[in-house]
Amino acid sequence: MSFARSALAALLFLTACIDGVQHHRAHGVVRDVHREYAQVLIEHDEIPGFMSAMTMSFDVPDAKILSALSRGQVIDFTIAFDGRSYRVVEARVVGDEAERAVETGGLEALADLRSPAPSFDLVDQAGRPVSSVGLRGSVLLVDFVFTRCPGPCPILTSRHVRLQRELSPGLRSRTRFVSISLDPVRDTPEALRAYAEVRGADLEHWSFLTGEPDAVAAVLQGFGVGSRRQEDGTIDHLVATFVVDDGGRIAEHFLGLEHETEELRNALARVAGG
Repeated sequence: MSFARSALAALLFLTACIDGVQHHRAHGVVRDVHREYAQVLIEHDEIPGFMSAMTMSFDVPDAKILSALSRGQVIDFTIAFDGRSYRVVEARVVGDEAERAVETGGLEALADLRSPAPSFDLVDQAGRPVSSVGLRGSVLLVDFVFTRCPGPCPILTSRHVRLQRELSPGLRSRTRFVSISLDPVRDTPEALRAYAEVRGADLEHWSFLTGEPDAVAAVLQGFGVGSRRQEDGTIDHLVATFVVDDGGRIAEHFLGLEHETEELRNALARVAGG
């Protein structure tokens, strides 16, 4: 970012609190748009005095602004922060960039298809023990999140909530959703339950799992998603979703946030056998 641009951003920061709501100018690339939940995922530059460079999801309450956003757009945008939420209240497209999944860099390779899924003994959002052996007989949709994630995790969870609601009764009864924490030190069962409930997950058929850090790390390494904590507490990781068959083998995987719920639903139906 140029000196002039940094100075302008700093000036805007200093004058933005007059009405009790901070307004910050920013620049970035749209990585995903989730219209049903009014969220956009933006990989943005540093916003001096406000936020470091990161990939983060924002609320977009104005339907007109939301409808104009699409993946790969380079945008100048305005963030309104009221202490409770970050909202995109203005956006102007200034270019385009090739679409890509959010990059993590230097992380392990994904587990191979048709290989046995890693075994685990963890605890869920209610503090109950959950094991991979105990889930045999169900088709699993497995993803990886952390409750303080400022980027793709909330969008991924919301997308899977939508998928869960779209499943037919028969397929839903044969499917178990599993979200494994990338931050077991801070993701207590209580924190995971709050994260799940605010996003509308049906916890009768969805386990949000945490446990001892070494036990969780072994599962992450087994799936090949990895995790890397930045100095500010943000965790970089590969955004990946796995479908595990009822015998415990990896049948499908989906990278990033490019997959739609229809693709996942079809994959679950194939693996479930109908």
